[in-house]
Amino acid sequence: MKQKTVNFPVTFPVIFPITLAGQWQSPSDERFAELPVPLKDWLLDEGSLTARLKSRCENFKVKVIGEQQQLCSAAEACNLIKVGEPILVREVILYCDGVPQVFARSLLPLASLTGKEQVLGNLGEQPLGQVLFNNPSLQRLQLVLSSFSADSSVAILATKLTEKPKKELWGRRSIFMLDNKPLMVAEVFLPDAFAYQGSENVSVSN
Repeated sequence: MKQKTVNFPVTFPVIFPITLAGQWQSPSDERFAELPVPLKDWLLDEGSLTARLKSRCENFKVKVIGEQQQLCSAAEACNLIKVGEPILVREVILYCDGVPQVFARSLLPLASLTGKEQVLGNLGEQPLGQVLFNNPSLQRLQLVLSSFSADSSVAILATKLTEKPKKELWGRRSIFMLDNKPLMVAEVFLPDAFAYQGSENVSVSN
């Protein structure tokens, strides 16, 4: 599908979608044992990331990079979201007091955007996490982790956002069930994120 340029609320154009081509693995993989404790705490936190970020700042904002309907790729498909299934892709940046903290990419199957869940297809700048964690039916079925090299699309985006040298970034991806409807949310912590504070070196060998 043809890419489109989005007028992002900073001084440069962003190509949407950014995508996340990571090598997602279980948190129990031995390579993650070397990660700094502060970073692991953020990566493995099963609560609402939105709520945690809000608790650390006075001004929390969601900036939408773009939303687009497409077919699920083999790279992002799972048992509950099949290859070729129609999905709504949503990419956003989460800011705390003007500092970009997290890049998030959500895959919302169109089959899941029915009934009360129709609201998820029209969030605008409302945080998805806030809606999800306010629903008592929410279940997290899977959590996997990945690093993203300095030449990855998300690291290049981070460099444009922060004007800092490209660096390896870390993220997590979750499969949720909401009223028995699946959706996928991936979150990558950007260079100035709270997750890296107190972590001098977050590089882990493959």
